[in-house]
Amino acid sequence: MHALVFYLVYPFIWLISILPFKVLYFLSDVFFIVIFKIFRYRKTVVLGNLNLAFPKKSKQEKAKIAKEFYKHFCDLIFESIKSLTISEEEIKRRYSLINIDEIQKIENEGKSVVVMMAHYGNWEWIFIMQRHLKSRGYAVYKRLKNKYFDRLIKKTRAKYNSDLITTKEIIPTLLKAKAENKTSISGFISDQSPKIDKAYHWQKFMGIEVPVHTGAEMIAKKLDSSIVFCSVKKIKRGHYEATFKTIVKEPIGVADFEITDQFLKFVENQILEAPEYYLWTHKRWKHRRVSSE
Repeated sequence: MHALVFYLVYPFIWLISILPFKVLYFLSDVFFIVIFKIFRYRKTVVLGNLNLAFPKKSKQEKAKIAKEFYKHFCDLIFESIKSLTISEEEIKRRYSLINIDEIQKIENEGKSVVVMMAHYGNWEWIFIMQRHLKSRGYAVYKRLKNKYFDRLIKKTRAKYNSDLITTKEIIPTLLKAKAENKTSISGFISDQSPKIDKAYHWQKFMGIEVPVHTGAEMIAKKLDSSIVFCSVKKIKRGHYEATFKTIVKEPIGVADFEITDQFLKFVENQILEAPEYYLWTHKRWKHRRVSSE
């Protein structure tokens, strides 16, 4: 069944991916009408999240953020599809790495790097940074149920000297690289909600106390890897800038969760600056501590 679905769907996805951006964004505009106005995809979740994150904003302000978010969300879907066939030159033109030398310096010192980022802007095209680095790149992901689509996604990422690996694979993979005296660049999207039974740390995020992922910090300390935050800014439709900021070069000795808390503050700053580019469809605050006050 998985094979049948793949071979039926893939030709359409591939055809969409080869379309010029002008046509792609026309389709995105149509898709926006479908999911925002007709099917109202996860609209309750989006507005619920905005109510939690921005209790002081008016209903009209939050409605405007939601509308702009859905426009961006649709663009992101089609940009992700475009990743299948986009040329290296095109993606470099559209996804600027403002100060990739921040990572290059650490890499030249013989250290591995853990890159932390959020579901903000466009995180799908960040893989192009591997073209500017010597180390092998690894990104933690959740394996797709359909093995054919899973293989396709992994193949697409591998073009840029990156591998997608699961949470179970990350530690043995990076330990193996370290044992072979190879530096690595590992990426973590660390703003999602962890399973409640694996919540080791709670912290306020947008004013609400929630469990947070600490895996990136834990792995960096285990491997003595430097930690860098990647901030993505949407300049205009289809164009982004990624900026890198070192959180800590020597994580061993830093108080537990201090690095994770700093990461959350950076993410909050992104959201406050332009909230429409955050992924509001995720149930980020589904596990939260309600104040007794």
